[in-house]
Amino acid sequence: MSLRLVQLINPDNQRQVAALDAAGPGRIVAGYASVYELVLATLAANETLEGFVRPRLADEVDLEAALAEGRILVPIDHPDPAHLLLSGTGLTHLGSAEGRDKMHKAAAGATETDSMRMFRLGLEGGKPAPGEIGVQPEWFYKGDGGCLVAPESNIPSPAFALDGGEEPEIAGVYLIDATQQPVRLGFCLANEFSDHVVERGNYLWLAHSKLRPAALGPELLTGALPNKVEGVSRIVRNGAPLWERPFLSGEDNMSHAIANLEQHHFKYDLFRRPGDVHVHFFGTATLSFSDGVRTEAGDRFEIEAAPFRLPLRNPLVAATPRNIGIRAL
Repeated sequence: MSLRLVQLINPDNQRQVAALDAAGPGRIVAGYASVYELVLATLAANETLEGFVRPRLADEVDLEAALAEGRILVPIDHPDPAHLLLSGTGLTHLGSAEGRDKMHKAAAGATETDSMRMFRLGLEGGKPAPGEIGVQPEWFYKGDGGCLVAPESNIPSPAFALDGGEEPEIAGVYLIDATQQPVRLGFCLANEFSDHVVERGNYLWLAHSKLRPAALGPELLTGALPNKVEGVSRIVRNGAPLWERPFLSGEDNMSHAIANLEQHHFKYDLFRRPGDVHVHFFGTATLSFSDGVRTEAGDRFEIEAAPFRLPLRNPLVAATPRNIGIRAL
């Protein structure tokens, strides 16, 4: 049975780690203030996360109350945020090409866009046979640990942004061990927040559209991700639902195997630096932007999906404009 690890601040303003099963109350993991610290101890003991954590479960904790009070943190962070890398892959889900193709077809002036060709490559070669390496996916850089947004916290859209749109998905979480081996810690819900108006303007601006904050759900799910993940993504405006659609993930709903996405990320030496943490977003097929929704400051993004027990919710805010001056020495 997989565990769900949660980082939180207790009422005495101290960091703690808690664990949840599929049902039942949360319990504090005694002796650890961060999942990063817990993972290092697990590696040193040569155990699995679940095997290391279970004997250390202590007092019960009300995680629903902590979430409502804004005391839940992102499920993974790093003592130095520059050593936590955010990245992702697009066009990885069945149906994910439709919205992207609509964005780019007019500008491309062609019957089939580069996005659709990339999607077809994934359908044909994204799930290789065991021992083989499949086709490489689209890849993008998202930011570092300073870009992470906790559950219930504001997700800021830059003052220069043309759009602030949600992307509900699953992210994989990894640590690079002392031998340069990537170690998967688990999976979490995510809102890979993007600027779809910029992306629609020119597909070469995709890199710009992704340099935004990203919110992670409360739980780090250890073990394997179910082949079918089904949930809901919605936008709430002025207290009422504005838009809602099913959110599907897991390999049964993907054109790429997760192992193939991992292979093509970690094949680069610079992504296997000991001690670094990676959060890699696996992509989505559900966007309110594809349905003509334009978000506004004050809108609330809500994402929930089993097997995660706690939802990911974040209000959208507009960041304060900044005058970026360049100083010459």
